[in-house]
Amino acid sequence: MTVRTYTGLWNKYRPAILRLMLDAATKPQTYQLSHHEFEALNNGKKGTFTFQLEFLNGKPVKGLKESLVAQDLLEILQMSRKASELISDSAYQFSLDKQFVLHIQKL
Repeated sequence: MTVRTYTGLWNKYRPAILRLMLDAATKPQTYQLSHHEFEALNNGKKGTFTFQLEFLNGKPVKGLKESLVAQDLLEILQMSRKASELISDSAYQFSLDKQFVLHIQKL
């Protein structure tokens, strides 16, 4: 397995993401991420970090090809047994907006 640019950062946030996925059963969840962490991994260059990633039946169905940030999030989710179970059991949408707010919604 190749270590990708953002996997370490997503791994840092994995416990919070799992909690948000569980809490999304009752209402959509948000989590403020630090933009400087993403920009530092992008060699300080401003970039497009926004994405919208949807899962259906445990598989990504939207948003994966367009974003390396989303691809690395998928890798971290697949490494987590609990996250894999959650996305297999229900449809989820993950998105990151321009203010670096991560949105998690159970569809």
